[in-house]
Amino acid sequence: MTEAFLYAASRTPFGRFGGALAQVRPDDLGAAAVTAVLAKAPGLDPEMVGDVVWGCANQAGEDNRNVGRMAVLLAGLPVSVPAVTVNRLCGSSLDAAMQASRTVETGDADVVLAGGVESMTRAPWVLPKPSRAYPAGNLTAVSTTLGWRLVNDRMPAEWTVSLGEANELLADRFGISRERQDEFAVRSHTLAHAAWESGFYDDLVAPLDDLARDERIRPDSTVETLSGLKPSFRPDGTITAGNASPLNDGASALLIGNEAAGRARLGGLEPLARIAGRGTHALAPQDFGFAPVEAAEKALARADISWADVGAVELNEAFAAQSLACVDAWQERGLRDAEIVNAWGGAIAIGHPLGASGGRILGTLAHRLRETGDRWGVAAICIGVGQALAVVLENPVGTA
Repeated sequence: MTEAFLYAASRTPFGRFGGALAQVRPDDLGAAAVTAVLAKAPGLDPEMVGDVVWGCANQAGEDNRNVGRMAVLLAGLPVSVPAVTVNRLCGSSLDAAMQASRTVETGDADVVLAGGVESMTRAPWVLPKPSRAYPAGNLTAVSTTLGWRLVNDRMPAEWTVSLGEANELLADRFGISRERQDEFAVRSHTLAHAAWESGFYDDLVAPLDDLARDERIRPDSTVETLSGLKPSFRPDGTITAGNASPLNDGASALLIGNEAAGRARLGGLEPLARIAGRGTHALAPQDFGFAPVEAAEKALARADISWADVGAVELNEAFAAQSLACVDAWQERGLRDAEIVNAWGGAIAIGHPLGASGGRILGTLAHRLRETGDRWGVAAICIGVGQALAVVLENPVGTA
């Protein structure tokens, strides 16, 4: 077994629903991310990419027919470069990176490109196919943008509640107040804006179609303004459009390889980070927001470190409620400071195009470790229907 390293990361800006990227097909979004990450390895002959593992949560519209392969072809890579598309919903591109790292570790390929895409704007409405021709009744078109659709009647009702209601239940369970959720959301916007202003994201994000920055960040957000928003899922609930991640369009890409590839294939490119541990966990579907807690524990154990060693955490902020529940649990287990979680902003501000978010947090984490000099970091993401993934990265030049 050899070790797998993350050599480069790039992504498109994340556009708001119906916004600047609304006219861009998901396969074109994916191609843009592929092109951007390969530009960071000018010494790499594209023929030497052993495989492409791509994530996408929807795959019901223009992203059907293996959107990873479509992105590779549209990006102009040789037709000999293969690709597969994986679907673990919100965790699809992090799963893609995990699969790519295993491919490198087993020696099946020296260099693998991973990533993911989602156009939530362009997700189609679908109709169930009738079991017999010409049904007499009406059929309802179902949006594929987000959440459960065409639910199997055999599923228990508590499993199929909306994502928002699932997190209302989580907020009830852990006593997470509306005010605390709004404070967390304001922090996300404030830190994301500051990171853009400082230039942190300049090397991570490749402009696309005149969009140079994430479109949904609101630096003027305050607890007072967010407190005026109506609850989205319960009349007396705590979750609003302001303390949950929005609907977005975007793509992310990662270049993963072994140590020898850095010298022979990538023109001496130095790795950003070593992929040191992976974790997968599942709970009851309605508890999905809390699943990152144990996924991270498994990844830490496989990296043979503890929370006391961790200097940076990137947790995808699907909802403020679930993010706070996870951070609270990690602090009980030894996370030394909640402020190291999403110190450059999170998905509530930046956005959450489902299939692209895992690649975003992993690439951000690697760049954070390089900037801060910390040795160890954790990327974690919750996934609808009760799952979560986590990856531990080691900064090869980290000292803390």
